[in-house]
Amino acid sequence: MSHVEEKEQQLRATNHYLYYPDEKDVPAYLAYGFRPIFLLLAPYMIISMILWGLVWSGVLNIPFMENVLVWHVYEMIFGILTAGTMAFLTTGLPELFPGFVPIIGKKLKNVMILWIAGRVSFWFIDVTGVYLAAILNLAMLGWLIWFAKDAVLDKLQRHASLGYTMLALLIIEAWFFASMAGHATTPAMDILKVALGASVILILLAMRRVNMEAVNELMEDKGIDDVYIARPPVTNLAIFSVMAFTIVEFLYPNNSALGWLGFAAGAGILGITGDYILKDKVIINQPFVIYLSLIFILLGAGYALMGYAILSGEIQNISHFRHFVTSGGYGLAYMMVMIIIGWIHTGRHLTSNIYTHLMVGLIVVATLIRGLIPYFEEYSSTLYMLSALIWTIPFMLYIKQFKSFLMAPRADGIKG
Repeated sequence: MSHVEEKEQQLRATNHYLYYPDEKDVPAYLAYGFRPIFLLLAPYMIISMILWGLVWSGVLNIPFMENVLVWHVYEMIFGILTAGTMAFLTTGLPELFPGFVPIIGKKLKNVMILWIAGRVSFWFIDVTGVYLAAILNLAMLGWLIWFAKDAVLDKLQRHASLGYTMLALLIIEAWFFASMAGHATTPAMDILKVALGASVILILLAMRRVNMEAVNELMEDKGIDDVYIARPPVTNLAIFSVMAFTIVEFLYPNNSALGWLGFAAGAGILGITGDYILKDKVIINQPFVIYLSLIFILLGAGYALMGYAILSGEIQNISHFRHFVTSGGYGLAYMMVMIIIGWIHTGRHLTSNIYTHLMVGLIVVATLIRGLIPYFEEYSSTLYMLSALIWTIPFMLYIKQFKSFLMAPRADGIKG
């Protein structure tokens, strides 16, 4: 990249931070929304998954948790969701909407304290009670919706779908806590399955924007003269299919039509990978394009395999195959957001190396081990633990690769 090109890139980045708050003595780790989140989220993923592996394999018992399965599913959906969404919104909205003031310093620290309090309250929900956990966690998601209100109220409605999906998740989360408190008759796990469907929709909406930024940034760095466009109709078809599967699974979980909807959702999500096939240039051999496409492959495979389980009469295997969606696509989506933001928004270029290869590859391996347990039931305890441990290694590698970036000012000297 020439000196002139570097100056132009720096100018574009500077335009994103014209409304950066004039707050003094802000430490680097509180200089932008994604920094403290990623510093805490990676170790949180590690601790949560190792504990879950130990509990589910029968090695450990947590006496203060009556329903460990509900804890695990809730934290993997809502605990991670609020952190990941906060990182995405607090980083992206100031770029998308001129005049949007970034959250930094003391305000950012207070929001992070709220997130931590939500995690602690749910871990000890059987000790401190449902209502405290409900207040703290609903407040966190409510704050995110308020923070994103400009996107929802935007006259052009360019990003309103993100806000509406978050509002739906807030309603679902309130429904979940109502069930936990005995005010709703719907089983908590059934509500969490609905929450997973809504979360997948949010991920599909977010990844459309992440793809646009990451792939075009990559092509610019590589000198590829083309433009990547994530086509909304393709994503919308995938979203509709996931929504249909989620609704029918909640209302008619044993209906064979759900099997065909699983195949439809799988095909719809896999169809998104067609966006990577450009008319004039070949980019599907680029590492980051492979990384990103694997998100949709794992999500699509999960829904298709759940459809297969229903139609083949192996309905007991749905929970195993669902891990292609959760451990696989869901986990890899968060990892890719952490990697892409970790490079670009610390003033660096997207870089693939042995660490990024391992981060992505090990999540895929862990997913395959977890999802295929029903075919090796005699080794299930060992495979549960092995899958959990392998899944945590990418987040350990993330800490090794990105901790110094997140703790230091941007490499290009720009605030944030």
